Amino acid sequence: MRKAALRLLFCVCTALLTGGLVGTTAWGKPPTDVAVIAHPGVALQELDRDTLRAIFAMRLRTWPDGHAAEVYVLANDDPVHGAFVKQWLSVYPHQLQLAWDRIVFSGTGQAPHRVRSQRDMIDTVASTPGAIGYIEREYLDERVQAISRD
Repeated sequence: MRKAALRLLFCVCTALLTGGLVGTTAWGKPPTDVAVIAHPGVALQELDRDTLRAIFAMRLRTWPDGHAAEVYVLANDDPVHGAFVKQWLSVYPHQLQLAWDRIVFSGTGQAPHRVRSQRDMIDTVASTPGAIGYIEREYLDERVQAISRD
């Protein structure tokens, strides 16, 4: 019994150290292929990191054509949110949350809209003019446009 428990502990520790259990979704795969999506009416097809960071930090509130940018995000503890923030914005989720808290509590702006799931994200972005969000690439469909990095 003691050998079996030690063997199990060794396997769990090895998996944790090699990343086997860390940073995975509920289905056991890492959310590494995240796509930024926008409503088809958004005139831009690519954005650089600084512009994306300004949009998702709620500092840039309009598109170049003057229409409002409607920002949609997943919950802070969603692995796809973490992957998006780290890969596309080069910040940590808690840093982005601090930026949102700052503008909300100072009265200078609003936090982004939250959606419950990636399916909700794509449905909402597809039906909201000026919307921008993110999903795992496998959820991408023709109702939205994928935004590439500049």
